[in-house]
Amino acid sequence: MSLVRLRTFVEVYRQRSISAAARILNLTQPAVSQHIAGLEVAIGRPLFERQVNGVLPTSVADELAADIGDKLDAAEAALANARGRSRDVAGALQLIGHADFMAEHLAPELAPLLAAGIRVRMHTGDGPMVTQMLLEGHCDLGISAHPVTDSRLSSDTIFAGKVVAVAAPQVVERIQSAKDFASALLQEPLLAYDLALSLVDNWLQRNRIAAPELVPAMVGQDLRAHRCLLTQGVGWSVMPQFLCDRELRNGELALIPAPKGHTEIHYYLIWLPSALRQPRVAHARQTLLQRWHVSCANKH
Repeated sequence: MSLVRLRTFVEVYRQRSISAAARILNLTQPAVSQHIAGLEVAIGRPLFERQVNGVLPTSVADELAADIGDKLDAAEAALANARGRSRDVAGALQLIGHADFMAEHLAPELAPLLAAGIRVRMHTGDGPMVTQMLLEGHCDLGISAHPVTDSRLSSDTIFAGKVVAVAAPQVVERIQSAKDFASALLQEPLLAYDLALSLVDNWLQRNRIAAPELVPAMVGQDLRAHRCLLTQGVGWSVMPQFLCDRELRNGELALIPAPKGHTEIHYYLIWLPSALRQPRVAHARQTLLQRWHVSCANKH
């Protein structure tokens, strides 16, 4: 649970009103209601009974308020102090994004920022975490493969590349030599980014391979771990090609033939517009996007 949602709960509890809490927190009433609804889902019990003139806390809300009320005030004060101390470090830029992309693709692009005296602090997280950390002001720039849907955030493409299905050469040979390519592929252990099979499903659908009950053998959001297992001859996976280019070149991995074609992935640089008031954030954004546009121009 985020501190923002808990703070919203505490204010609604203290004010006995969603509209009053919204005014104090400088939020819209729908945003306050959404925060409360999210907490109720996480807890599994209702926190308030909606009434004509406000809200009435349930016993669950009473217990939660007793547990976190003063502690939340103390935690927020400590966080504010820590944030103030971090700002004393001149030029600290907080970046958050997918671990594998940041390590394998973004890190080399940071050299001009470091040369300019900007200190970079890298954090890892998935798409929802990136959005949350930017909106709450904990990070300056985010990178995600998920398109931005929150109107409070802005974004631009920072990378686009091919997504391929790969496995060790012996696994690919076994799949190709089978009478039924699709069945042979699906019988091999699948290593996936998540249970939703976000990368895998797109590739399967593009190649018209039906797999309604496909369950991955392994799930992990750092695809470098998958790459390690694949080179040992374990299973197959679908990943951005930049993560396995070296292994494809040296023969540790091989492409699984795509009957209809490969898919693509886009990574987005994301920011809160107000964050660009800080010169180092504006400079970092411009530098990273400029390097992406130069890279695109060189390819053409």
